[in-house]
Amino acid sequence: MAVDPRYAPLFSPLRIGPVEAPNRFYQVPHCSGMGHALPATLAAMRGMKAAGGWGVVCTEYCSIHPSSDDQPYPFASNWDDGDATNLAAIADAIHAHGALAGIELWHGGSYVANLASRLPTLGVRSIPAHGDPVQSQRMDRADIRRLRAWHRAAALRARAAGFDVVYVYPTHGYLVAEFLSRALNDRTDEYGGSLVNRARLFTELLQDTKEAVGDRCAVAVRFSVNGHGEEHLDAAEAHDLIGTLGDQPDLWDFVIDDYEEEMGSSRFVKESALEARVRAARALTRRPIVSVGRFTSPDTMLRLVREGTLDLIGAARPSIADPFLPAKIREGRLEDLRECIGCNVCYAHNSRGAALRCTQNPTIGEEWRRGWHPERVTPGRGTALIVGAGPAGLEAAQVLGKRGFEVTLAEAGDTAGGRVARESRLPGLAEWARVRDYRLGQIARMGNVQICYESPIGAAELQEFDADWVLIATGARWRRDGIGRHHSSPIPDLAGMVLTPDDVMDGYVPAGRVLVFDDDHYYMGPTVALALARRGEPVAYLTTAGRAGEWSEYTAEQARTQRALIEAGVEILTSQVVAGFDGARARLACVYTGRERTLPTDALVLVTSREPVDGLWREVSRDADDDSGRILRIGDCRQPSIIAAAVYAGHQAARELGETASLALRDRVLIA
Repeated sequence: MAVDPRYAPLFSPLRIGPVEAPNRFYQVPHCSGMGHALPATLAAMRGMKAAGGWGVVCTEYCSIHPSSDDQPYPFASNWDDGDATNLAAIADAIHAHGALAGIELWHGGSYVANLASRLPTLGVRSIPAHGDPVQSQRMDRADIRRLRAWHRAAALRARAAGFDVVYVYPTHGYLVAEFLSRALNDRTDEYGGSLVNRARLFTELLQDTKEAVGDRCAVAVRFSVNGHGEEHLDAAEAHDLIGTLGDQPDLWDFVIDDYEEEMGSSRFVKESALEARVRAARALTRRPIVSVGRFTSPDTMLRLVREGTLDLIGAARPSIADPFLPAKIREGRLEDLRECIGCNVCYAHNSRGAALRCTQNPTIGEEWRRGWHPERVTPGRGTALIVGAGPAGLEAAQVLGKRGFEVTLAEAGDTAGGRVARESRLPGLAEWARVRDYRLGQIARMGNVQICYESPIGAAELQEFDADWVLIATGARWRRDGIGRHHSSPIPDLAGMVLTPDDVMDGYVPAGRVLVFDDDHYYMGPTVALALARRGEPVAYLTTAGRAGEWSEYTAEQARTQRALIEAGVEILTSQVVAGFDGARARLACVYTGRERTLPTDALVLVTSREPVDGLWREVSRDADDDSGRILRIGDCRQPSIIAAAVYAGHQAARELGETASLALRDRVLIA
């Protein structure tokens, strides 16, 4: 197929050592929440990226030995021939579409606790593991020799499994990075002291890997261009090391030391954030360079390749949001790009030990289990009425439209988007509007989908509407009574100005001192507090958790959330609950002791939980617990959750409408 001439440079092949990438689109190693636990699901997901035009598709971090066990996270593993068989299925799925397959060999060092293998954790010195009461074993020379042998054996298994690019991984704080660290590496032998000595293990692994597989596989290095933090490896040392090694790797995969910026959410980090630091290291090597930046703009990608900053456009999250992003750019279908919104819900679910999911792409992770394709749906026919044009309703409408249904989407308000439209006006959330905009763009080109604004639907109108199917997607509203994680019944003493996030999103700005009570623990409480603080109100933020926006630890934005509140002058109160409010003073109680105190405040904003707006469903359904008839409820009006869940619910309902749903949990056994 002809390439859109505007973006032809992105589709030129590139030599990487002994192999050739067919284009400049490179899915860098990224977590999946599948790993060794769901090998068939993982192979299908990676294969779909290759089908969508990604020229190189890599695994996630892939353990080389049982002494690198990151349980409960479902990491990939390359411990033995059984693992190699599962990995070969991934490589085969990628090769089936003409792409190169890459594998990131990894040893977690002191970071991991080896909860499953129960082997001693290995480290440059004995230090605590991440999150568990375990310390690593200080490595001696025999341990280093064994590590090198394990890494070489894993590289050979990777080659036998069919991989084309094999990584050496001396960054992100794992074992090889420990040796590079001035702070951690206190050895007095040839592996400690000077930069040359601290880098010895890294250079030995690089040489070992080149000797083992370099005639057949490209050898890549993932490395932080600005070091690993001043106390560990500063930017000058990092540049010295890149310059010294220069052309020894076949490919440099450049990252930075701050993971919360490298894969930062769009609330705090914008597109191409790493660009200047990567450009500063460009002159240190003649080898191809790949790096990430949550690239969603084809013009940004083109500029970076043309000016020579990057040879390959690296992506993790954009490749999840739209596996067919390269194909769409090649064909000039920019209006069909499903842009990443940077919410990091993908990363959050891996952090929770679950298969990744995506707000924009509800098919990710379902390629094997449900047989879903991100660009194709089964044709169908019939008529459908969808009540509510929020994320669930919009997704259902565009999928049913693609299937061939005649669809009427009735929205009570004068705009589409529901909670997405409202929340995207809050600080940092503007890119979330892409959820609405992509779907409206798709619907606009469909003659069989009609959106009717300012069209409230009651039970009588619904019963009179001549449709084969009715999908009720009326959403949810924030509760005004305080019911949430802590309070299972309404707060008994509430008076005065009691508000919810919906009031703030509607533009209401309370006067005087404001207390935001967050019992939700995700982004809404801190974001509302920031919105009010930026309007000049004195704001206190109180949460039942131990930190601000505690759940956002999983989306790699908790620290930035807390920092933003502090910098905005918001007072942060933790591990407390609102027990009452009389309009002038809030009564606070410690969640552990129950000890009470009061806090002067003129307005209270409750961010506790949401109530499903399901009155229409309950009125028209004969049995509110029975979704088997022609009238279905979807999204938040059925189960308030994150936006990704609402999109998924709309997609599933629309894809399965008129079909016999089938859920094959086939990953219970290994491919082997």
